[in-house]
Amino acid sequence: MSRLMSLAEAVEANVRDGDTVAMEGFTHLIPHAAGHEIIRQGKKRLTLIRMTPDLIYDQMIGMGCADKLVFSWGGNPGVGSLHRVRDAIENGWPNKLAIEEHSHSAMANAYASGASGLPFAVFRGYIGTDLPKVNPNIKSVTCPYTGEVLATVPSHRPDVAVIHALRADREGNVLLEGILGVQKEAVLAARRSIVTVEEVVDDFGPRNLNAVILPSWTVGSIAVVPGGAFPSYAQGYYKRFNAFYKEWDGIARERDTFLAWMKENVLNKRPEDFAEHVRNLRVAAE
Repeated sequence: MSRLMSLAEAVEANVRDGDTVAMEGFTHLIPHAAGHEIIRQGKKRLTLIRMTPDLIYDQMIGMGCADKLVFSWGGNPGVGSLHRVRDAIENGWPNKLAIEEHSHSAMANAYASGASGLPFAVFRGYIGTDLPKVNPNIKSVTCPYTGEVLATVPSHRPDVAVIHALRADREGNVLLEGILGVQKEAVLAARRSIVTVEEVVDDFGPRNLNAVILPSWTVGSIAVVPGGAFPSYAQGYYKRFNAFYKEWDGIARERDTFLAWMKENVLNKRPEDFAEHVRNLRVAAE
């Protein structure tokens, strides 16, 4: 499988300064290991797209990777704010962050229209809301058949989509199961893609009814990174590590504690150390 490479090689080959990068995963299968490698490689001036920016984007934005965030909800799920995102927006640290806020529906439709090769998405939405007043990319069209006024947003066409999946087979097909967000659409909409997986198998075997298989021709680079979604979860492999989401609130609240944690746990590590990083977080929480 020629597309199989190390995580460092995959990031180096696909992520460039100034790119638009979509890193998706909805509660489940969030590509944390890939985000750490983007930080280690010092990628800059990125436009980050994500329906629900949480800890990994807090880390990337806090380390100065991004100039803009396109999103529909942001926070530390079940805990509170993303302190590094807030610092970037409110104080310009480490650099000023522009934001473009949408609804979940708009984001999902923008990915779907991008995957379809269309310039914009049209849908029913934003009725009675104030977001169009602060986001000039939210517009409307009148249906030529019914006269109904519908909302539109530009399609998402990221330079790179990054997702974590459960398994790849030896032909380069990729399997996702469990709670899914817009991973499939993000990969199909993107010019390039990186998929980290728990393992490579000969055969996917029995599949759940909601299983999604990305055919090999839709996938760019594949890297085997066991635990690569941690502290989010991977169905059948490990549970969501709730303790770290709570701990992150204190780590990220101040710049010094944030930078110290990033230096110890990300900058001073190698991609192949991610499994050790996972073990260390578990031990620290016990």
